[in-house]
Amino acid sequence: MTAAAPSRPPSAVVIGGGLAGTTAALALADAGMAVTLLEGRPRLGGLAFSFERQSAAGPLTVDNGQHVYLRCCTAYRWLLERLGASALAPLQRRLDVPVLDAESGRLGRLRRAALPVPLHLGPSLGRYPHLTVRERLSVGRAAFALKALDLADPALDGEDFGSWLARHGQSPRSVEALWDLVGVATLNATARDSSLALAAMVFKTGLLSDPGAADIGIARVPLGELHDTRARRELDRAGVRTVLRTRVKALRRADDGRWQVEAAAGPHTGEPLSADAVVLAVPQREAHDLLPDGAVQEPARLLDLGTAPILNIHVVYDRTLLRRPFFAALGSPVQWVFDRTGTSGLRGGGQYLALSQSAAHDDIDRPVAELRARYLPELERLLPRAREAVVRDFFVTRERTATFAPAPGTAPLRPPARTRLRGLALAGAWTDTGWPATMESAVLSGLSAAHGILGDLGRRPSPQTQALTRQRPRARSGPPAATTATKAV
Repeated sequence: MTAAAPSRPPSAVVIGGGLAGTTAALALADAGMAVTLLEGRPRLGGLAFSFERQSAAGPLTVDNGQHVYLRCCTAYRWLLERLGASALAPLQRRLDVPVLDAESGRLGRLRRAALPVPLHLGPSLGRYPHLTVRERLSVGRAAFALKALDLADPALDGEDFGSWLARHGQSPRSVEALWDLVGVATLNATARDSSLALAAMVFKTGLLSDPGAADIGIARVPLGELHDTRARRELDRAGVRTVLRTRVKALRRADDGRWQVEAAAGPHTGEPLSADAVVLAVPQREAHDLLPDGAVQEPARLLDLGTAPILNIHVVYDRTLLRRPFFAALGSPVQWVFDRTGTSGLRGGGQYLALSQSAAHDDIDRPVAELRARYLPELERLLPRAREAVVRDFFVTRERTATFAPAPGTAPLRPPARTRLRGLALAGAWTDTGWPATMESAVLSGLSAAHGILGDLGRRPSPQTQALTRQRPRARSGPPAATTATKAV
C-alpha cells in the first residue's frame, strides 16, 4: 500500500512589511499557514523606521519620526511581546506629561493619581497652571459629557470635535492647552478638523476608561531595532519567508481560485507567486491600484480618504539642555520635544532633540533654512540655555502622507479587513479599525486581516488575538453621517 502524500499547508502572500503586514504574517504563520511577505523597501517597519545619518555631530541612528504608544494600546503591546521587545519600549509607571508655556515660562504637568476614573486626573487638572479655575471646572464637565457618548452611534462621525467642545463650554485656551495638546498628537488633526467619533474614541479609551490607560510608552532603542531587526528575526522563527526590495504590480485571481501576485521588481519578477490567500497591507492609494474588480464596494472611496502630514525637526546641540525625556509646548509652533540622545548613539557629548510636529500642513514643504529660522528661536524661548549653545546639526524628516485625515465623514471611507473576494483581505491603519492612524490601528488591522483570511479558509486564530480585535467599538447600523472626507492641504 502506498502512503498518502502529506497535505500541503494553505499558503498566503502578505504584500507590505509595515506593522500591519508584519502582524498579519505572524498571525497567519502561527495558524499553520505557509507565508511569504513581500516588501518594496530594503527594510521592514513601514512609516515607523530608522536610518543612518553621517552627521556633523558624528554618526547617528535616526528615527524618521517620534512614535509613542499608550498602555491602552493592547494590540501594539501584544506585538512588542511577540517580538520579545517589551523591555525595549517601557511604559511610564504613571502618566506624567510636562507642559511648558513659551509665553510665561511656566511649567505644568498632566499626571494621574492613584484614584479611579475620572478622579485620577482631578488633582492634576486642579493645579494645572495653564487654565483658569473656571476653565478647569469646565473641562471636568466636558469630560463627563464625553464619557457619556456612545461610540457605536454613527452620527458622531458627522460632527467635528471642535464644534462639540465649543457647545460644551470649552474656551480656545482650553482647547489649545488640553484637548488639542492630546488630540493633535494622536489624531494628526486639530479639534476643528477631527471627527467627533474618532476624537471621542481617543479620549474615552485613553483618559476615561482605566486609570493607567494613557501611561506613555517610548522606545529606548531605534525603531528599526523593533520593527525591522526584531520583526525579521521573529518572522524567520515563525517560518515566514521575507522578501525585500520587491514591488508588486498586479494581483489577480486564477481560474482555479488561487491568487497570482506579479512583481514589478525584485527576485520574483517574471513568474507570479501563487497562493491560497493574499493580505494587501499597503497605503490606500496603492491598495486601490492593486484591488481586483469586485473586491470592495465603491473602490473610488479609497481615493477620497484624505491624508495628513507630520514633520519632524532634528537638532543636535553641543550641550545638554533638557533634563526630561520629553515635554509638550504651548504658545509656540513647537508641539512636542523629545530627547533622542541615547537612542541615536550620539557620542562626544551634547544632546539630540527631536521636535514632532503633527498636522504640519503649513510647514511640511518649507525649505530647511526657513524651518531653521522658525524653530531654533522657539527652542531658545522654551529652553533659554539654548541661546548659548552651538547647533552641531539641524535636519528634517517629512512624511507628507503620514496618516489618513480623520475628518468628519471619514468612517464610511474606511473599508473593513475582509473584502468581497474569498481569500483577499486589506490591512493598514487606514482601514476600519475604530482607531485613528496609530501603531495600534496598524497592528489591529493586521490581526483583523489575518482573522478574515483564516475564516475564509476554515481555520481558527488564537484566542488571544481574537480577544484583541473584539475590543474595538462597533457602530450600530444606520445611515452614514457623511460621505466625503476633507482633503489634506
